[in-house]
Amino acid sequence: MPKMHQSKAAPSMRQGRPARQVRIIGGQWKRTPLRVLEAEGLRPTPDRVRETVFNWLNHLLDGNWREVHCLDLFAGTGALGFEAASRGAARVVLVEDNAGAIRQLEANRDKLNAEQVRILRGDALSVATRLAAGGGDDAMRFHIIFLDPPYHLDWLSKMLPLCARLLAPGGLVYAEAEMPLDPEKPQAWLEGWEVIRADKAGMVFYHLLQRKILADFEA
Repeated sequence: MPKMHQSKAAPSMRQGRPARQVRIIGGQWKRTPLRVLEAEGLRPTPDRVRETVFNWLNHLLDGNWREVHCLDLFAGTGALGFEAASRGAARVVLVEDNAGAIRQLEANRDKLNAEQVRILRGDALSVATRLAAGGGDDAMRFHIIFLDPPYHLDWLSKMLPLCARLLAPGGLVYAEAEMPLDPEKPQAWLEGWEVIRADKAGMVFYHLLQRKILADFEA
């Protein structure tokens, strides 16, 4: 994988294998299957994990998604972003740099007629830097940021400082990792963040993070 390649989908697609699918769990498109490209490194967030995460989010939002703006910085299959849109999020921005994955995201958006979903092509670091710099339409901030990067490439340490600048007050970051983000033994780049929810499924550790100075939810 190139140094700055952000996608969970590698550039070379496997040939001759049937396409996989993920299903939207809740909301207006509940049970709708979305095609997933068969690609090296493509790692859709498992249904069980998405169900847990969106239960967390639904509780913290009191079920009110109508004014929620979401950013998925490593969109891949788009499962997290489309799930948020299905729940009623006002706007969902998907960031992806793999051409094949982009085409599939566009096809799934068109299938759902998801007008609130915007797809940006580019690597996560560059796009997040531009969004954080603001200007025009991109000056908006996000209530939920999905951060599900490739493992073992130190992406969280690079992206969390930018996420802090992109979040609306009280905003949340969903982060997947190959290790637990331990609030008792935090990495330096976790300074200023609070882990308000966390769980594990198989080898996947997943968390909800919030800036400490803004945290007002009970863990």
